[in-house]
Amino acid sequence: MRHQKLPGSLIVALITVAPLVAGCSGGSDLLSKDAEWFQKPGRLFIKNISIESPPLTPDKPVGAEDLVSADGACPGMAPPPGPSDANASTSPAPIGGTVALGHTECDVVRGIGAPSNVNLSNDAAGRRVAVVTWATGPRAGIYTFTAGRLSSIEGNPEPQPVPRAVKPKKKHA
Repeated sequence: MRHQKLPGSLIVALITVAPLVAGCSGGSDLLSKDAEWFQKPGRLFIKNISIESPPLTPDKPVGAEDLVSADGACPGMAPPPGPSDANASTSPAPIGGTVALGHTECDVVRGIGAPSNVNLSNDAAGRRVAVVTWATGPRAGIYTFTAGRLSSIEGNPEPQPVPRAVKPKKKHA
């Protein structure tokens, strides 16, 4: 009887397929662990991944304690220093809060500090509109709130630079 040789390509194919077939032998255990992992929605869909980041769509309704008053004060904030404190040390308010679209009026005021100006009105739909301005500081700008939530931020218009007088050059004769 004659001994047949297997073609080289068949040997390579068997060597390649063998680990794949062997890996499937414990497939029921592997699949059950995956199925268990996917059944826990808490591990897949975490509502707030970072503690410091605000939610993209706030789910808490805006209350009266979240609205800034016409003088720029919020409940729980220390009043800005008045004329009686003129000789006291005036250190700028620490900036530690976050400011993002969707934050409430008082969240932003507490994060930035006392504003320079507050204008309160209503829009055509009857919603409260607050335009809060900070003239100085690293976050100076015009912040617009609609229905108690931050809807737009604009930088303060910078003053136009004064053109420098150009000295005429002397002509050499």
